[in-house]
Amino acid sequence: MNVKQQLILLFLVMIIPLFVLNAYGNYRAGQILKRHVTNAYIELNKQNFKLISRDIEAINKVSSTVFQNSLLQQLNPVSTEETVLERVKNYENLEKFLATYSQASDEREPLYYSLYVYDPLNTYSFAPFYPGPRKSGVYFFADEEKPEWFNEAIEKKGRGYLRLVEHLSPPTKGQSSQKTLAYIRAINSIYKNGTIGVLVVTNLDARIGESLGTVSLPEGELFFTDGENRVLAASTPEHEAVLSLPAEANSGDSMIGVMDVITDKFIYVINYNYVLQQKLVYKVPLQALLQQQNEIKQVIQLISIVYFAVGLFILLYFWRSLMTPLQRLVYFVRRYEPGNVVPETPRRGRNDEISVLIYTIHDMARRLNALVHYKYTMDLKQKESQLQILYQQINPHLLYNTLESIYWKSAMEGNTASAEMIKELSKLMKISLSRGRELITLEEELEHASAYIKLQQHRYEYQFRIFIDIPEELLPAVIPKITLQPIIENAIIHGVKHMGEDGEIWISASGDEKNMYICIEDNGYKTVDYEMINRLLNEENPHPAFGYGIRNINQRIKLHFGAAYGLSYSGRSEGGTKVMLHLPKSFQGQGE
Repeated sequence: MNVKQQLILLFLVMIIPLFVLNAYGNYRAGQILKRHVTNAYIELNKQNFKLISRDIEAINKVSSTVFQNSLLQQLNPVSTEETVLERVKNYENLEKFLATYSQASDEREPLYYSLYVYDPLNTYSFAPFYPGPRKSGVYFFADEEKPEWFNEAIEKKGRGYLRLVEHLSPPTKGQSSQKTLAYIRAINSIYKNGTIGVLVVTNLDARIGESLGTVSLPEGELFFTDGENRVLAASTPEHEAVLSLPAEANSGDSMIGVMDVITDKFIYVINYNYVLQQKLVYKVPLQALLQQQNEIKQVIQLISIVYFAVGLFILLYFWRSLMTPLQRLVYFVRRYEPGNVVPETPRRGRNDEISVLIYTIHDMARRLNALVHYKYTMDLKQKESQLQILYQQINPHLLYNTLESIYWKSAMEGNTASAEMIKELSKLMKISLSRGRELITLEEELEHASAYIKLQQHRYEYQFRIFIDIPEELLPAVIPKITLQPIIENAIIHGVKHMGEDGEIWISASGDEKNMYICIEDNGYKTVDYEMINRLLNEENPHPAFGYGIRNINQRIKLHFGAAYGLSYSGRSEGGTKVMLHLPKSFQGQGE
């Protein structure tokens, strides 16, 4: 672990325990507060649920009284024995009877009792059919006017239940809203089998809403639902049709009881009775409850911030006095390469260990630069000396072979041919000097090689043939001087010298974007150990018997261009020797 990481770790060790204790204290305080408040809401929910259950039980008792009323039990719409006048009197009596229960006996919201009777023969056609959620009455209807919930109530066989009714009668155009929470119970005949009608108690949502309104929750909501969590009544007008409860709100096998669930955002207090298919749910946001903790939290947070600021100040002090100089030093050491310029040493404003270390490392870098520069100069001088030695080796060898050729030709012919050979020799000497240049163009090197070839052809009376195939775009490329002549000389002496007119030498060149390849081939018949030649070309101390001409060429190419370049020997599939020179493709403005 470096110093930077150690400082950060020290700072974290100082700060983290404070924030952990702060968070734990807030968490425990919140848990205690939530538990106390939840217990209070459980008791409140129980009382509230009792009031609502009492109202529903009262409705159930009234419906039982209505059930036993003789006027209602004698009602038979399909009977043909009654006159129209008798039916009118029955209708009026039932209207008055139900209206007595629909009148409010206290200051609470009234409930409206209505009786719905199936009249397939339309025997009560005089009775109006305009039901509403805030009025009572007796309603007779035929098949086309049957409410959607009528058959459902009959299937329950006289058991009363709560239902959120959208329409008390089939919806028609221009009809006002009939949505209401209703208590529905089928009225069966006591004297004979069958159903007389369905008793519907409406405006129950307003009555339950009064009970819910007596409870004040801070920004909370109250819901009265059925067993499937469908909202029957709520403390807010805008609410979802089905209440979403957390998964923990499942009561399991219990049919009646009270439970509470605390989530990240809400407290749920649920009083349930699955026998009656009823639930009373309190949904209280935690944020509203935890506002009481804000003042204590603010004090604790202020202490934490001050402690954090002091710790941060201490860390920044050590960072500035220790880490910043070390980071600059690390940056310098990582980027520094021997030979690069060393920046000015930072001023020693203090005499501590860091300052001494920085000054010493900068001084060492300067001394290392001096050693690198000295070594570089020595390497250049060594290469120059090696090149001069190699050129000094090749020039006497060339002069010797040329003079020998002139000697043999002069012995065999007159002065004219000798003069021509001396002319070619002057070309050789002129190009060999090259005005002191080490690198010349391939075109100049070919001119030098051609002069040598003409001398040799004069010597051997043109008994061998030369073929040159060099692309024009490669002629300006640079090449070390006196590179092709020694290789051509070997091809003549060791390859085609004794073959007469059958001897052939090919000189060709090719290249790509970065490389140039010059190939010199002959069709000589002698057996050559190419593997040995290639091995000796790259040995540091070859055997003295190995000629220095081609080794000289290989060394000069590597000194000029690098170890990746040079020459190699191989055999031709048709017979003879193939020499390949690998050079970089550079021109006079680049390679010199």
